[in-house]
Amino acid sequence: MIIAIRHRGCFTPAVAYLEICNLQKHFVKKAGGMLNSHTETVKAVDGVNLEIEKGEILGLVGESGCGKSTLSRMIMQLLPPTAGSIVLNGENLSELDHRTVRKRRLDFQMVFQDPYASLNPRMTVFSTLAEAVRQRHREMKGAALEKKVAELMATVGLDVAQMKRYPHEFSGGQRQRIAIARALAPEPKLIIADEPVSALDVSIQSQILNLLKDLQRDLGLTMVFISHDLGVVHYIADRIAVMYQGKIVEVDTADEVFHSPKNEYTQRLLASIPMLQTD
Repeated sequence: MIIAIRHRGCFTPAVAYLEICNLQKHFVKKAGGMLNSHTETVKAVDGVNLEIEKGEILGLVGESGCGKSTLSRMIMQLLPPTAGSIVLNGENLSELDHRTVRKRRLDFQMVFQDPYASLNPRMTVFSTLAEAVRQRHREMKGAALEKKVAELMATVGLDVAQMKRYPHEFSGGQRQRIAIARALAPEPKLIIADEPVSALDVSIQSQILNLLKDLQRDLGLTMVFISHDLGVVHYIADRIAVMYQGKIVEVDTADEVFHSPKNEYTQRLLASIPMLQTD
């Protein structure tokens, strides 16, 4: 068993798969005019503590600008933290050099909000997925590589016969399935899904949510699902963390947060969900 290194006593002795301890990200920006120019510090993420168990889906919810996307990019090591630590399976990612992080990133992948923007329009589905597969299996080629790509497409519900097509030839929901397949290709253990259904039609959202739930169950994935929609997060998540102005203001089971929110901000999020009016 791998024993995680504790940082500043953030958590109980139980070992979590992903531990975020006192994580901060501050940006310095110029403010004022020409005569009274000065700098201000924006605390995008301000002392976040979270622990996520292996095989769990944690929903991270909050309005735009609360810091949740900044947090996701720090977990992915795309942004360096101002302070704090991110420990994945006992290893502090914040202390690794760039080369080691690139190798370690095979174990954690990201699904972005806009599948069309995140896919290379000049690459076919096969080329996109094959490139991702070879991040972990550099020696794979030929029939074996084509078989692996076909398996990935089938896993996310895509027609294998379409592997030589380009992103613009697919619908929004299909493009998001391609993006999910690309994230799965390096065989990660952790998926960060940053608003993966917000750009899709409501009728397609449920299909992608059900796909993610099935993948989490079948592949034993650990997942951080990020959204501004508390209703969507309640549907997919085991637990929910509510973020407001760079801080986590409430963490509990999905049912508890949705049906009995303790924090005033969570209550406002819940009240903002459109309800079907009946006579």
